[in-house]
Amino acid sequence: MYDYFLGGKDNYPVDVAAAEQVTSHFPAVSAMARTNRAFMHRASRLLAERGVRQFLDIGTGIPTEPNLHQIVQGVAPDARVVYADNDPIVLRHAEALLHSAPEGRTAYVQADVRDPAKIIATARETLDFSRPIALSLVALLHLVGDEDEPLRLVRELLEPLPPGSHLTLSHATGDFDPETWERVVEVYRKGGTAAQVRSREEFSEFFTGLELVDPGVVLAARWHPGLGERRGGDGGGNEIPLYVAVARKP
Repeated sequence: MYDYFLGGKDNYPVDVAAAEQVTSHFPAVSAMARTNRAFMHRASRLLAERGVRQFLDIGTGIPTEPNLHQIVQGVAPDARVVYADNDPIVLRHAEALLHSAPEGRTAYVQADVRDPAKIIATARETLDFSRPIALSLVALLHLVGDEDEPLRLVRELLEPLPPGSHLTLSHATGDFDPETWERVVEVYRKGGTAAQVRSREEFSEFFTGLELVDPGVVLAARWHPGLGERRGGDGGGNEIPLYVAVARKP
């Protein structure tokens, strides 16, 4: 569905049908996908420019250029990136498309965010856990219900990372139009995905104990727009309801 929202061709009729249902409730969903992607580019570039050379991206999705490793290796060719996703279709696309710069390394882990121990164990084969790592969970946690304890999952993923590591998150919110998002969540849940939007306060809890990078928790369009694309609306003057933030582990 995310690939469909981004205008990609790697999707199936069942994905299209569900995506069109979501669009009928929230017409700006494609703009949200593009806004989210642009935030990922800006955040990854900023961290690479600040010296981070290792990235762990969970919930990768079907590769869409430019991918995270292309962004960070454009800044630092020796950067190492590990992608993780639980979809075997994503694995096949990743193996075909995710090629590292010669100086760096790119690897792929087929694993679910609800199994952080497996992700960390496999990531250790590529990343040096004695050096800072940027953990990216972009547009993922709103697909993890409270029943799977997302706060615990984030803590378990952060725990083995050394000081100086970073957490990058984006998350859909129903703060501005709860009725619409109740309908959107229902589409996902009927399709077997435990979608759940969260408030600004709930989103901020993921960063407890971390040092937020300026400007803190904001809507995606307001996070360092000067670093890249300035798009962040739906074309009708409305801001996309997507909270984002980056924080450092002290």
